[in-house]
Amino acid sequence: MFFDYYYLVLVMPAILFALWAQAQVSGTFAKFSKVRTMRGLTGAQAAEAVLRAGGVYDVRIERISGNLTDHFDPRAKVIRLSDSVYDSPSVAAVGVAAHEAGHAVQHAQDYFPIKVRSAIIPVTQIGSFLALPLIIIGLLLSSLNLVYLGIAFFGLSTVFQAVTLPVEFDASRRAIAALGSEGLLSPEELPGAKKTLRAAALTYVAALAVSLAQLLRLLLVFGGRRDD
Repeated sequence: MFFDYYYLVLVMPAILFALWAQAQVSGTFAKFSKVRTMRGLTGAQAAEAVLRAGGVYDVRIERISGNLTDHFDPRAKVIRLSDSVYDSPSVAAVGVAAHEAGHAVQHAQDYFPIKVRSAIIPVTQIGSFLALPLIIIGLLLSSLNLVYLGIAFFGLSTVFQAVTLPVEFDASRRAIAALGSEGLLSPEELPGAKKTLRAAALTYVAALAVSLAQLLRLLLVFGGRRDD
């Protein structure tokens, strides 16, 4: 089960794609981190400007340690920007910060896909926690019903990854639109921000590919079996 033909032909290529995508985002961010914005705008300032452009005034911006640990916390209404983004005046930092501000604008404007994602987070967290134990217990007890239940729970994480894609793509779209319309980046700088966000989006595509490959493998391994 744990290392078989399906793992080699389905899961391993997806994992390699994910590793490549991670290398792409790291390399692209590093490249455009060296390109200073002509206005000297920092990541934190860019996020603030995108929030204002979207009519959002109740979201704070904080610094968080780490590299590319940037995220928006909708419950606390806080955008947390990493050390390499918060006070960096680079094209890459501005693009990433604007993307996180795009998520805040999505929440403020009740963007439907992000409402769906937020609603299913508790269920998917429970599902991902129980999936593997249920499969293992089902195998130990020779109970395919438990195995299938575990696979169904695992499928919830795949659904979450699928719902995440339009949310991430839309946040990047909002970010680039605001950076251009508000004059935060020049026409010459916008392509660098787009490339940075496009590389970041690849990691979400890769995460979905890995999840789909793992789910398909489980279905192929156990789908044709029956309880005695």
